[in-house]
Amino acid sequence: MSIKTRLLLSYLAMIVVPVVLFGLTASTLATFFFGDMERGGIDRGGPPFAKLFNEQSEVFAGVKFMTQHDPDRLLDPDVLKSVDGQLGPLQAAVVLVKKGAVVHASPTVSKPELEQLMTGAWDNDSRPWSWRKEKSVETLSFTYKDQSAGIAYFLTDNKPLLSLGRNFILSLVLSLLVIIVLTNGLLTYLVSRSIIKPLNALKRVAGDIKEGNLERSFRLNRKDELGEVGDAFEEMRVRLHDSIRLQLQYEENRKELIASISHDLKTPITGIQACVQAMTDGIADTEAKREKYLKMIGIKSGQMNRLIDELFLFSRLDQGKLPFHWEEMDMAAFLKDFTEELQLDPRLEDVDVSCSLPELSPVLVMADREKLARVFVNVIDNSLKYLNQPEKRVRLTLSHDNENVMLAIEDNGSGIEQGALPFIFDRFYRADPSRNTAKGGSGLGLAIVKQIIEGHGGSVTAVSQIGAGTSICMTIPRLKGKG
Repeated sequence: MSIKTRLLLSYLAMIVVPVVLFGLTASTLATFFFGDMERGGIDRGGPPFAKLFNEQSEVFAGVKFMTQHDPDRLLDPDVLKSVDGQLGPLQAAVVLVKKGAVVHASPTVSKPELEQLMTGAWDNDSRPWSWRKEKSVETLSFTYKDQSAGIAYFLTDNKPLLSLGRNFILSLVLSLLVIIVLTNGLLTYLVSRSIIKPLNALKRVAGDIKEGNLERSFRLNRKDELGEVGDAFEEMRVRLHDSIRLQLQYEENRKELIASISHDLKTPITGIQACVQAMTDGIADTEAKREKYLKMIGIKSGQMNRLIDELFLFSRLDQGKLPFHWEEMDMAAFLKDFTEELQLDPRLEDVDVSCSLPELSPVLVMADREKLARVFVNVIDNSLKYLNQPEKRVRLTLSHDNENVMLAIEDNGSGIEQGALPFIFDRFYRADPSRNTAKGGSGLGLAIVKQIIEGHGGSVTAVSQIGAGTSICMTIPRLKGKG
């Protein structure tokens, strides 16, 4: 669930949950207060409020009945005494007026209240809501038998109801505040905790990365935006870890390269110096000796030149600064010509060099002819170092499908150990770390092969078996719809 959705649900919950809880609380409070009314109202010693109200209504109804059917009975002292006796405990009173004069007032009616009734001040009360009055008044006009006008005022004490109403409203307000504070506080805590906790974890990870501690993996296991940030942090940690590891490896390789270059350059230079010294000291006192020393100087200079060329080529390939000169070429014809050149190479005079080509040709690719030739030369040079069988063989094979052209160079040399096989295309790697001129080298030959083949959009792999030989397999894209 995304953070946006989570926040939206929390906002809805902050509205819905308080409303539902407030409704339940209001219902409970109403039951409590109105049930309390039926159990006796605020004054636990008094009659039940509902019963009180009903009995007041019954007494008032009796008086109203008499005003309609026998109004003169209201002038009977015994009847009025009986009515007052019933209304007294009910916190109610009655006032009777005949011809504008009070003929009866219940004992609970105070003189100020009686004056307000007679002067009309009660009805002109400036307070806006009648329920705020301590007593409510109901007026009934009627006619006595002698046709004189009569008025009956029914007074009811509102204090219990007002007190109960105030307590009920206050309880509702307090309950609403408590519900809002608790629900919103709890929901805010839960939502913020679900956000702050992973943020603190991200902060710790950022601190570890800052301090260079990249070994501990980090997963939030969340399916929201924070989870995506956590995955990005983990990916960054892994990349930084790998980058530092590669940097350290490059540093080790650089040191090894410097040592290798120093040794490989020093060896021919030492030979050249020895030859020059021999010629200077007069040791080469014959033409044959001088020719031998000059030939040795040429060989050592060639070794130095090849090493420097290889370093320069790899450096430009590695930096992507060596341009490729693309052309459409037939790989079958190229491989056939290259095989014929190998068969004429003096270094391979005792090696059986053969070529296997597809029956259907041409096989067209878009490639750099010069750099592909460098690939084959490097692979062949590498094979020559390990050809130690009595019958030495090198076989070049070409095959293809609709998408790719496959090239393979197989030899029957000593092979490469399986532990070293995955690394032979790495820069500066040497399966044989010896420094002899027969097998030792800069460790860049196959790395250059990989750079050039990948520059063509292809790939290169190796298959080898100790004592049986090695096969270098290369794949480059074929021109669509051609060949």
